[in-house]
Amino acid sequence: MDHLTTDSELTRRLLGHVREGHPAAMDELFARYRAFLRQVIELRLDPKLRQRLDASDVVQEAQIEAARRMPAYLEDPPIPFRLWLRQIAFDRLIMMRRRHVEAGRRALGRELPLPDESSAQLGQRLLARGSAPSQQLARRELGGKVRRAVARLGDDDREILLMRNFEGLSNQEVARVFSIEPGTASKRYGRALLRLRELLLDEGFTETPE
Repeated sequence: MDHLTTDSELTRRLLGHVREGHPAAMDELFARYRAFLRQVIELRLDPKLRQRLDASDVVQEAQIEAARRMPAYLEDPPIPFRLWLRQIAFDRLIMMRRRHVEAGRRALGRELPLPDESSAQLGQRLLARGSAPSQQLARRELGGKVRRAVARLGDDDREILLMRNFEGLSNQEVARVFSIEPGTASKRYGRALLRLRELLLDEGFTETPE
């Protein structure tokens, strides 16, 4: 099953146990990916929802839905389990967000809840070719600028950056999520990085010379 090769050996073994009718195996599978799913949700949870909706609520609903769909998945797994579970969580977030936030409105310029250190590292990688940024803001402030710039990107550009830089998905996994060839995913990622860099340069940043 080539389409399952990105799942770990343990995940494939647990899926086999679920297929054989061992309920504890499903609980272990969900526990194994709970932190990953929470990260996926946290990266996208609108600040306007945080007082009413916790990432754990979305993860719980996603796991309930995944349990309901598990027999169909096991009969003919379309994608690796981790990506399948991630997609369900992503869909549940969209559904729950629509209950609370006016559909279709985009908060341009808002700051996404991305990890500060990772955001600063991404900004430095795009803007600096040396070991330290020249004439740049402090790392925390740079991280904030990167988060706001990511929020201004188009949906596809923003998603591919979140998946590659903050979720830790490989290019192969991103290609599966978007149902495209790995080469196309790589080109889209490169274009998204360029667009993010342009937004940061528009904010007055300068590149560090070698």
